[in-house]
Amino acid sequence: MATNSGVEPPCSDFLSTAKLLKQGAEARVYQAVFLGRPTIVKERFPKRYRHPVLDEKLTHRRTVQEVRSILRCRRAGISAPVVYFVDYKSHCIFLEEIVGSSTVRDHIASAQPSDVELEHLAKKMGHILAKMHDEDVIHGDLTTSNMLLRCPSGKSESDLVLIDFGLSYISALPEDKGVDLYVLEKAFLSTHPNTEALFETLLKSYTASSKKSEAVIKKLDEVRLRGRKRSMVG
Repeated sequence: MATNSGVEPPCSDFLSTAKLLKQGAEARVYQAVFLGRPTIVKERFPKRYRHPVLDEKLTHRRTVQEVRSILRCRRAGISAPVVYFVDYKSHCIFLEEIVGSSTVRDHIASAQPSDVELEHLAKKMGHILAKMHDEDVIHGDLTTSNMLLRCPSGKSESDLVLIDFGLSYISALPEDKGVDLYVLEKAFLSTHPNTEALFETLLKSYTASSKKSEAVIKKLDEVRLRGRKRSMVG
């Protein structure tokens, strides 16, 4: 992985010919070709409502956290995009484009809730998320849209690839991991109605796979309870 922190950033000229895929509140995402490879470029842009010095500090920290989380996952054998290049001056991350993939969201939507393959997928998701949390990586935005299925050539089984680590950070706290799972649960059940049993399969796999699951699941239950109380008050 190359970095650029002290020379003129390549992003400004490079992105002028790239294809803008989407723009969120924090970043723009482009599709391009970098060094002959299909590439996704994530550019964090300045927030004019923040003081420039504070904005620069926060944006730099977010970029560092995202790259660190991806690299930690990949070192642990968790599938995530390759980081090709990081420009800390213009806050651009050049990432592998996961070609030929589909989102877990689309896969679940196109299958039957009772499909045995979905149960296998839920177990795989639980195992991978347990592995991620055992590395103390908090994703921060776990949804089935931020998980891709890719079938490598020569393999019969698809890889599960985690993407979009823009809100990620490193933490060993069980509560942070419990909140991570709670975010996924809320997103999962709202996106995929009547899949409560499938999510429970995911949690059972997580519990069996993680060395630290007992404390995390306890915190998840506490967060669930707080959520129900807020709903009742509201």
